[in-house]
Amino acid sequence: MSAPILNLQNISYTLGGRPLLESANLIVEPGQRICLVGRNGSGKSTLLRIAAGEILPDHGERFLQPGLKLHYLPQEPDFSAWKTTYEAVTHDLPIEDHYKARAFLSELGLTGQENCATLSGGEARRCALVQALIHKPDLLLLDEPTNHLDLPCIMWLERELLASEAAIVVISHDRRFLETLCQSVVWLHQGQTLTLDANFSKFEDWRDQQLELAEQEAHKLSRQIAREEDWMRYGVTARRKRNVRRVAELAQLRQQKRDLNTQKQGTLKLSAQQADNTSKIVISAEDISWSYDARPIVRDLTLKILKSDCLGLCGANGSGKTTLLKLLTGQLTPQAGSITLSPSLKAVSLDQQRSVLEGDRSVADILTGGHGEMVQVGDEKRHVIGYMKEFLFRPEQAKTPVSHLSGGERGRLALACALARPSNLLVLDEPTNDLDLETLDLLQEMLSDYKGTILLVSHDRDFIDRLASSVLIPEGEGLWINYAGGYSDMLAQRKIAEKEETASRRKEQLSGNRQAEKAPSASSVSRLNYKEQRELAALPDRMTALEADIKVCRRALDDPDLYSRDSAKFEKITVLLGKKETELAQAEERWLELEAKQDALKVMQ
Repeated sequence: MSAPILNLQNISYTLGGRPLLESANLIVEPGQRICLVGRNGSGKSTLLRIAAGEILPDHGERFLQPGLKLHYLPQEPDFSAWKTTYEAVTHDLPIEDHYKARAFLSELGLTGQENCATLSGGEARRCALVQALIHKPDLLLLDEPTNHLDLPCIMWLERELLASEAAIVVISHDRRFLETLCQSVVWLHQGQTLTLDANFSKFEDWRDQQLELAEQEAHKLSRQIAREEDWMRYGVTARRKRNVRRVAELAQLRQQKRDLNTQKQGTLKLSAQQADNTSKIVISAEDISWSYDARPIVRDLTLKILKSDCLGLCGANGSGKTTLLKLLTGQLTPQAGSITLSPSLKAVSLDQQRSVLEGDRSVADILTGGHGEMVQVGDEKRHVIGYMKEFLFRPEQAKTPVSHLSGGERGRLALACALARPSNLLVLDEPTNDLDLETLDLLQEMLSDYKGTILLVSHDRDFIDRLASSVLIPEGEGLWINYAGGYSDMLAQRKIAEKEETASRRKEQLSGNRQAEKAPSASSVSRLNYKEQRELAALPDRMTALEADIKVCRRALDDPDLYSRDSAKFEKITVLLGKKETELAQAEERWLELEAKQDALKVMQ
């Protein structure tokens, strides 16, 4: 076991008069990759800021290895000190490394000339990631690094972090990202930390076991209090010292019970108000097209969306997902083709910018629409405080301006507004942003039970896998292809299609080579030379050996516990598999080339 490079011991912190952290611990060793998880508002970002030295704890000790290079990525990075993204990422970077900064910016779709004062959320996040990785820190503290990133950027980030030698502590609600990256989990619960030395895929079962044990302890405490209270009523004797001690112990037990009740967190209640829809076909698109500034966004798309379908839309930022949503829901008229919507359609939208939360209105004002203290939930009216509690808001937050809410609270409030209205079509644009894992689980369960149709834009691969009945993907030049199943199913189908396309190209190439070889006269064509003949004879055995190596690598990677047991071996086998697959493709190409040449020579003879 290596000496820790970061050690937080018995950290306590109070926020707004409420204990947020109590005796929390965090130990980070060199090269270790840890995910820090917990419900929204549990203090994860606060603990990470204490680890970064941004704020001081009320109590506890922080040790950081002297000379250690640390970089902290906050949820909302500040670039006000620089004019352009290039200046921001090259600040304090040696001049000889500036070319790396340009390469990183380019890979993430940035030119370096973006004005820091007008960056979008996605641009700011990508710039901050380049800033974090380019300096090669020894310790990376990342707070929601995948927020506002599209899927290509998320997968790029996964590759970079896996290749990095830095120790990493990351807060994220992206399950697939955490399963890919992290070796251990620190769970922040009721102000304290518990550690699981395993991959995130084991966390939820372990967490449920811990909660069950805590419930058993609470039950034992209740029974002990009941026994002591029974003694107070019937068993008090004249032995004063003993009585005083037992009375004091009873008071302590009651205080423990009060503390447990105070620490208990509420359970979010999610249910969508559903409207009837008599149509089987909800949306029908026939050869629709839409272009912007001569750039095709959608081209010749034909699509039928049926009742109870959940259509996932995936793709890079700027690929046209939001435009396509507007076309499918009738907010835009296609420039070519036609859209037919069900006559009984009642749509409710949750947009990525949470536009319903704009301004500085209070939580209660947002929910009631500024009309008294009642919320219209479906066909009934509910008191705003009661409805707020179902979404884990405290009564005193009713008058809180939305600008003072955390990202998770804003996400829950937007859901509360959307789910109150009757609908048979939910249009959800990045609904998972800023929501904690428990809320994501409940949202997924609610959407699974929803009888209407769902249009879902998300970069959360796990969320799409759990919900989508089909996935619509942009393939460039305005072409969209619909794949059955979730995100993982789409990847598998695309891989099969790519193999078939490659095989077709090889056949065409072979046919073309044969035709080309017919042109020269017999006198100008010679047979395969000795080196080519030996190479052609050896290639089948080499391809067979490579295929066997690939099978061995894939069989090893099929072990679901390999990554958590030996992540270095997992990464080594993954690299080896990629190398062998490349070598096999090259060998097949060379074999086809030599076979084509040999066939052409036979024809000429």
